[in-house]
Amino acid sequence: MRWVAFAIMIVLALVRIGHGHREGHPPLADLSGVRNLFGVCVYSFMCQHSLPSLVTPVSSKRHLTCLVFLDYVLILAFYGLLCFTAIFCFRGDSLMDMYTLNFARCDVVSAAAVRFFLGLFPVFTISTNFPIIAVTLRNNWKTLFHREGGTYPWVVDRVVFPTITLLPPVLVAFCTHDLESLVGITGAYAGTGIQYVIPAFLVYHCRKDTQLTLGYGMVNKHRSPFRHTFWVGFVLLWAFSCFFFVTANIVLSETKA
Repeated sequence: MRWVAFAIMIVLALVRIGHGHREGHPPLADLSGVRNLFGVCVYSFMCQHSLPSLVTPVSSKRHLTCLVFLDYVLILAFYGLLCFTAIFCFRGDSLMDMYTLNFARCDVVSAAAVRFFLGLFPVFTISTNFPIIAVTLRNNWKTLFHREGGTYPWVVDRVVFPTITLLPPVLVAFCTHDLESLVGITGAYAGTGIQYVIPAFLVYHCRKDTQLTLGYGMVNKHRSPFRHTFWVGFVLLWAFSCFFFVTANIVLSETKA
């Protein structure tokens, strides 16, 4: 369904541009968007979630680096194609945060079924992902407050933990419709810790543990080209940059308001 939605949006935008209805005239550069770019980049990097499903089934790891590289090239191509067709097809002030809603207009898409499908596409994805993420978060809460040898009362297990899991996203949904700021904030703070800080420390300590277990003379023939400790520091530096720029963006935006 995701592939179908992406393909429809790209094709419709290209057809609209080809028919001479292009509305977008983007500037060569707009530095005012750089501050929020860092938080959004964290979400763009969520494509790494698909890597385990690509790497695990591969029996021969000889060409694994090329496979992963091609995977990222394909992802970048789709991101670029989707973004560039969007900014040239629609005016900047009419380009909505939820891009699929731009195709809900009759003058853009005449087929009602396509308009409804693209308009409801975010609902489909959230409806499938949210229950899984909510159950995972609830179980993490239970593990965090778990007492050795103890069990939770029924009210705590069936009411309290589900409530503290569901209440924050529901409140956020009712309080704001600014998806750009929401993505930037959650990406810079929660996303940075989950996708940059924690993996960087895990990689660093796992490498140390592997050297102690297998010996310092052991050479892994499948080792990453980013095996140097410098890259761990670079990831942490990038995480700090995301945190700093998005915080500065929030402060400056509130000051102007």
